[in-house]
Amino acid sequence: MATFCSFHTIVPHGLNLGATELSKFSVVTGYICKGKMVQSLQRIDAGRKLLPGEIVQNATPPPWNLDLRCFAASRISVEQTEQSSTKTSQVDELKKLSTFLFSTEIGGRVKVFVGKTSAKYVVDIEVSSLQLSSDDRQLVLSGGLFRSDRDIKNMIIETPFIARSSSELALELEFEAKEAPCYFAFLLKAPSGANSSGLEIRSQRKSSFCVPIGFDQGYPAPLGLSFSADGSMNFAVYSRNAESLVMCLYDDNASGKPALELDLDPVVNRTGDIWHASTESARTFVSYGYRCKGNKDTFHAERVLLDPYAKIIGSSIPNHHESGLLLKHLGRLLKEPAFDWSGDVFPNIALEKLVVYRLNVMQFTEDKSSNLPADVGGTFSGVTEKVQHLKDLGINAVLLEPICTFDEQKGPYFPCHFFSPTNLYGPSNGSVSAINSMKGMVKNLHANGIEVFLEVVFTHTAEGGALQGLDDLSYYHKNGIEDSEARNALNCNHPVVQQLILDSLRHWVTEFHIDGFCFINATCLLRGFHGEHLSRPPLVEAIAFDPVLSMAKIIADCWDPYDMIPKEMHFPHWKKWAEMNTKFCTDIRNFLRGEGALSSLATRLCGSGDIFSDGRGPAFSFNFIAKNFGLPLVDLVSFSNAELASEISWNCGEEGPTSKTAVLERRLKQIRNFVFILYISQGVPVLNMGDECGQSSGGSLSYGSRKHLDWNAMTTGFGIQTTKFVSFLSSLRKRRSDLQKRNFLKEENIEWHGNNQSPPGWEDPSCKFLAMTLKADEAEEQLNSEASELKGHLYIAINGADKAETIVLPPPPEGMSWRRLVDTGLPYPGFFSVDGKPVGEQMMGLVAYEMKSRSCTLFEACNDGS
Repeated sequence: MATFCSFHTIVPHGLNLGATELSKFSVVTGYICKGKMVQSLQRIDAGRKLLPGEIVQNATPPPWNLDLRCFAASRISVEQTEQSSTKTSQVDELKKLSTFLFSTEIGGRVKVFVGKTSAKYVVDIEVSSLQLSSDDRQLVLSGGLFRSDRDIKNMIIETPFIARSSSELALELEFEAKEAPCYFAFLLKAPSGANSSGLEIRSQRKSSFCVPIGFDQGYPAPLGLSFSADGSMNFAVYSRNAESLVMCLYDDNASGKPALELDLDPVVNRTGDIWHASTESARTFVSYGYRCKGNKDTFHAERVLLDPYAKIIGSSIPNHHESGLLLKHLGRLLKEPAFDWSGDVFPNIALEKLVVYRLNVMQFTEDKSSNLPADVGGTFSGVTEKVQHLKDLGINAVLLEPICTFDEQKGPYFPCHFFSPTNLYGPSNGSVSAINSMKGMVKNLHANGIEVFLEVVFTHTAEGGALQGLDDLSYYHKNGIEDSEARNALNCNHPVVQQLILDSLRHWVTEFHIDGFCFINATCLLRGFHGEHLSRPPLVEAIAFDPVLSMAKIIADCWDPYDMIPKEMHFPHWKKWAEMNTKFCTDIRNFLRGEGALSSLATRLCGSGDIFSDGRGPAFSFNFIAKNFGLPLVDLVSFSNAELASEISWNCGEEGPTSKTAVLERRLKQIRNFVFILYISQGVPVLNMGDECGQSSGGSLSYGSRKHLDWNAMTTGFGIQTTKFVSFLSSLRKRRSDLQKRNFLKEENIEWHGNNQSPPGWEDPSCKFLAMTLKADEAEEQLNSEASELKGHLYIAINGADKAETIVLPPPPEGMSWRRLVDTGLPYPGFFSVDGKPVGEQMMGLVAYEMKSRSCTLFEACNDGS
């Protein structure tokens, strides 16, 4: 490990020397004189401390190339003619000049100019107004470049200044560019004479003068790594409570130790609570991180931390801090790869028209049954290859489980970072390939009319995440949070954390063209600094009104990855936020297993007015039956032991796998019922990956029990009929978009029925039958000039009882007759029909129809003869 440090060994920070950097200055011009180098660069034995001004005698010069020259300020010189053209050329080549101004401890000023030619760095030093006795006028600079590697090499020089006038002295040094970045530290010495014991002059802060070579103070914005047009790199990171910060540079991604470290000075390299520095180029370095020093209770000085704003992340490597069990990630010293977005258009699908499919990128195609190449399966490109499956299901939006770098032991809901996709989802597990692969996936999905939503977790991080150790007092909750979460719970409404979250969201929208976000554990976004509940959390409001995010869908999900259960919440929304509707899931599961109330079922069918009638509407309700936690759909009707009580499941008569025909038929009907109610209800249906083909976790609630999607299951009898049923329901929603609206249906457009056209048994807890007529809006029908475009009523009946029911349909509109579209109690392929089946016997102008037990039916009024 190589470390650039200050010349003085007793000062902890190289640049903490009271220097003021000037924005502009004139280059000192002068002419070469034959300055004498008093002492060459020397090698110091490992572990030895070098005191200011100490000279090592009779040592072998190390292999550092230092060209030392002295320049007089006077324009009169014996070598003026010979050297003028050379000096003019050098001045013309200087660029990127910086100036540092010091006051000395005895008065006077020291001004240091740092410039660069094509191959060297030039350091001009001017000393003025220094109060010295007549015996001390021969001023000597004592210092050197400081870079210590495993051999602890130091470069020490001593050389006199040249008098410019009675009060000004000047000196110029040149260093090979390859030695940068580093520090040049020095002090001034007035050698002892007959009447003087010698004088060592330091800055007014009693420390050596020190300036950076090959890197600069940089800028506090933007945070993270940024590149200028000339190739220079700027580093900026927030840490309010760190006393010092070290930038670590690596020349090997697999190396456990940095090749180079730069101590950032709290005066020069800090603006407010932002630490910053800039370098001219990456040279041979490929990645970077930071070490923070401060209070030992909150900072681990030896632990290398990932830049929270890094855009490209390297693969994880062992972190030798403490036990060595923690993995660390490093930022890559690369620009984000250019991507051709030409032709890409955000679909901007209205909320009420969305049909969503939730998936895990790796599990979606990594199984060999996907028939994809090994470097494509399990990646973003694998999703692209399966876009036809999504289209066949009628999907127009995919919701991806968290795709940021995460704790691979705990899963994607424990993130390490917020600005880059995990390398695991890229071809060959490469960071750049993952970025390009994801962008290609988004562009392809957009071209097929499919939006891309991300699940995001901003309420906590994995152990050893990007923010831990950087400034825990700012980033994390320390009070008012349950012990199990306290260590990793992000203080989301802290201004700095809020800014990081907003910057992350904007980055995904602008750089990856993401269409929306689902915020996991959203109840924790409502916490204040001390864990208290906020009725108007600034982060939630800021997201709602952020101009960059104005077109993005924003969805709150109250599921907690720690407890693996959803939490009830009243979420502030500003008419912008949608929500994952947990009550929909709970009430539908309850009703179909024979325990729910009719009123609860009716509320969910009509868009959950108890939640979304506060200025939003049913389109803000994202409905689901099964998710990627808990039981998948097929297990919901196959397992119901005591350990699964929270799942509100029912095994249909026998626990687990069975060969009993009656049980299997009952399970099949229940699965159809769940899917039917999901798609026919007001709101946005969210189908979980694998539920279309009967993917099972064996009754386990563990997230780790979820298997990779078996594509062979799509070709089974169950897979074929279920995928076709889902496709049919998606098409029906699109065709009857007049009944899937952003706002709630008018009261006159809904009519409730019992089984024989009597009022429903709202007050009878034993009643498990409910029917409703959704009436086409007459005002909209009148806008259609052609009779063939007229849309009739829909009649929906749900029988949750364990007995058959004979229902009587209401009279259809004049000139129309009822056709059956769905009956989940019938065998495949007759249980659904695109064109509809004519209904049987007529009785006094009414239609009677026998529904089987635990089944659902759908009828549509169609024009006679159509």
